[in-house]
Formats: sequence, C-alpha cells, structure tokens
Amino acid sequence: MNATSAHPSNETQASANTATRDSTVLIWDAPVRVFHWLLALCFAGAYATAEGESWRLLHVTLGYTLAGLVAFRIVWGFIGTRHARFSSFVKGPQAVTRYLRSLPSAEPEHHTGHNPAGAWAILGMLALAAAIATTGWMTYNDLAGEWAEELHDAIAEGMLVLVCLHIAAVVASSWLHRENLPRSMVSGHKKAPSSQGIRSTWRSIAVVLLVSVLAFWYWQWRDSPSGYGRATVTTTAHNG
Repeated sequence: MNATSAHPSNETQASANTATRDSTVLIWDAPVRVFHWLLALCFAGAYATAEGESWRLLHVTLGYTLAGLVAFRIVWGFIGTRHARFSSFVKGPQAVTRYLRSLPSAEPEHHTGHNPAGAWAILGMLALAAAIATTGWMTYNDLAGEWAEELHDAIAEGMLVLVCLHIAAVVASSWLHRENLPRSMVSGHKKAPSSQGIRSTWRSIAVVLLVSVLAFWYWQWRDSPSGYGRATVTTTAHNG
C-alpha cells in the first residue's frame, strides 16, 4: 500500500472540510419557525390596528394570540429540540461581549443557533410581548386607570424599537457570515456540521400550534356581532 492511499492528501482533506461547511442541516424545528412568523404577524397586525376603534376586536384578538405564543415559546424553550432550548443559547455577559468584539474581525464568531447577543434580544422580545398582552388585557377590561393604557403604548413602542434592531442585526449577521438567516427560519436549514443538526422537525407540534391559533381567530370572529373591524362602522352608520 503506498503513502497516498494510506493517508488522504491535503487537497482531499480540504475538500472534505469545505463540503462540511457548505452542507446544510436541519437546525430550526417546525414549532420554532411557526412561532417566529406568527409572533411577527401578530405584533405587526396589533401595532397597525392600535389606533382604529373599528379594528378593536382584531387588535385584542392579536394581543391574546401574542400572549398564547409567548406561553408556548417558554414551554418549548425547556422541552423543545436542541437549538430551541434556552440552555443552548442563553449565555452570560462575557459571551455576549466576546461575540460583539469579534464582529469587526476577519473571522467573526459564528454560532449554529442563536448567537449570544441575539439570545438576549429574543428574551427581551418575549418579556415585552408578555407585558404588552398583560397591560392590553388590563386596559381592555377596565381593570386599571389611564396609566395602564399609557404603559401599554410605551411598551409597544419599545417592542417596535427592539424588533427593528433585531431585523438590522439579522441583515448584518447574514452579510458577515455569508448566510441567509431569514431563509433558514423558513426552511429550518443552515450551513453547519452534521453533528449540529436535529433529527426531527416536530411538524405535528407546529400543526397543532397553527391550528390552535386559527381556531381561536375563528372563534373570536364567530362570536363577534359584526366580525372583525365592522362593529363600530355599523353603529356609526345607524347613528348617522
């Protein structure tokens, strides 16, 4: 046996390493992806309908949905797949500082799942979403004075700022690491070693989550006298 057959050449080893880096593996399970896009939809919809009295029911429905999604994500953060668990991506201040300092370098620190800075942004958005839903519920049911409504609006503005920072960070990280992060949150796949992948997408849990949300929306619409966004309009027409 010659030396070439006994030991792989440098070119062969380099090709293997390149193939490992360029291969895509399943990182984000289906429940995480469905949660992500539903949360984005609910916040955007609730923010857009905040001022219109005729859209009050839709606004409230999206707010309640937001609360349910946060509750689900907290539970899934403890029992979900590898990269969905808080223990896999929530790190201390030193890890966050090290990651941020690496960004201007030629080889910024790369993480298969959420990076340390993004992890705290996610926790912040979950906390703000829960606070928005709570103060919104208090306001809608007249359980507090005007301070609750003012606090509700202030938290929503803070959430908007954090969401914009999150989007900017995703764009920047996609450019720095040469990977399409928004697409990975659709497909669930990222470039990573096969050892970092997850075995199951848990599609059944995602289906249950999505069907539950859609069923709640239908139930809210069915029990409304005039459907989403039409009750006040109808009343105004009669008064005129």
